[in-house]
Amino acid sequence: MSEPRPSDRHDASEPDDTFAEIVGEETQRDPDLAVIEAGSRTLRTYGGAPQADAVPARPADPETDRALRAVEQELAGRWGETKLEPSVTRIAALMDVLGEPQRAYPSIHITGTNGKTSTARMIEALLNAFELRTGRYTSPHVQSITERISLDGSPIAPERFIETYGDVKPYVEMVDAQQPYRLSFFEVLTGMAYAAFADAPVDVAVVEVGMGGTWDATNVIDSTVAVVTPISLDHTDRLGSTPAEIAGEKSGIIKQGATVILAQQPVDAAQVMLKKAVEVDATVAREGMEFGVTSREVAVGGQLLTLRGLGGEYEEIFLPLYGAHQAHNAAVALAAVEAFFGIGAEQARSLDIEAIRKAFASVVSPGRLEVVRSSPTVVLDAAHNPAGARAAAEGISEAFSFSRLIGVVGTSGDKDVRGLLEAFEPIFAEIVVTQNSTDRAMDADELAALAVEVFGDDRVQVEPRLDDALEAAITLAEEDDEYAGAGVLVTGSVITVGEARLLLGRG
Repeated sequence: MSEPRPSDRHDASEPDDTFAEIVGEETQRDPDLAVIEAGSRTLRTYGGAPQADAVPARPADPETDRALRAVEQELAGRWGETKLEPSVTRIAALMDVLGEPQRAYPSIHITGTNGKTSTARMIEALLNAFELRTGRYTSPHVQSITERISLDGSPIAPERFIETYGDVKPYVEMVDAQQPYRLSFFEVLTGMAYAAFADAPVDVAVVEVGMGGTWDATNVIDSTVAVVTPISLDHTDRLGSTPAEIAGEKSGIIKQGATVILAQQPVDAAQVMLKKAVEVDATVAREGMEFGVTSREVAVGGQLLTLRGLGGEYEEIFLPLYGAHQAHNAAVALAAVEAFFGIGAEQARSLDIEAIRKAFASVVSPGRLEVVRSSPTVVLDAAHNPAGARAAAEGISEAFSFSRLIGVVGTSGDKDVRGLLEAFEPIFAEIVVTQNSTDRAMDADELAALAVEVFGDDRVQVEPRLDDALEAAITLAEEDDEYAGAGVLVTGSVITVGEARLLLGRG
């Protein structure tokens, strides 16, 4: 897998092609014709029952709901996910007293800046299609804490979440008593996930890092496959101020002899990853070289792809998600699963195409260009940094024909907010700035001051309450004629998206 394969658009003999652009990224076609043709084929081939909501509501049983709230309250009393003491000492101690549950199953470990959760969901769907029992651990959650731990593609039941917490709590308290700092919120959840996966038991775990890699709490697993989604600037106060520095932290998930699935990266970040792979004798498969997106067409409800995997080409794949970034996530997910099965290194074969098609057609990714209302259309996207915002802006421009788009934006204060606003400025006719309910939220007036600098005073409206912001944006969208096709995009933070989702009746 580490040797480049020739293609129609790459000369594998040229050394400067190592980080070249993806093979055949897009077809140059009339977009309206592509929608009609690809959409009709998609609906004929993959039509079926709509997917269930992947975000669970509160437990219907009052006793269970009270018990879950009590667990949530106990976890919230620990260090939050933004307060860190970079070390795996505490989580390693917890794993030790729990009997090393994370070693009871093989795993695929995912790091990167953007696209981790969507990629994890795709990997999980692919593994499920081959009748493997999966555990998936992702963060943060959109609405319910139980989303973070999934078994066989579904969030863990509230009762099981409560039971798992009760099982690990005595061991957590034991470790707390022995360490200078108590286990954090994220460390306890990680321990719960690894214990739940061992108890299930699962055939394979799909694990997304919380932040970074080297000292992330998830990094007590020895994964045979390490996945690195695109790296960009985020959490610069903790991970570094350049893509190369951030890549240095994230490369910590690459273990001795593993296979690394490397998405398209900034050159300096890719160089760091490749150097780490050489140091630990890992095999590298690079997007644009050993695998990639051969073609993609906009389709009704998503896109139709041809993916080049490690074992060959996979055609006519419907992905019910929007945006070129999701197509690239799909290519990465496919290569990761192929590597897990030994394809490309130990075996020269392709995976069953029908299973691949079925898996991708089933993928959902809540809060990622997710349509939650029509008339006017309201779309949610959890973009929270400039790179994510650019991907969302490109995706919504490609997939929707809005005559006018209104933005509802609520961000966290520790992000590159100006960069995010600048990424959305070309596509938002007007912006309603707001804030979510957490302490991390940027004050709406402070956000408005930045927005005025980017958009101008006449395009900015301030509504500190999210429900008022949604109502204001929908009203602005409805000001056009009923058939004019204005839309609303809610974005800026996973938390903002989750709260909007509840307000719009999706919780």
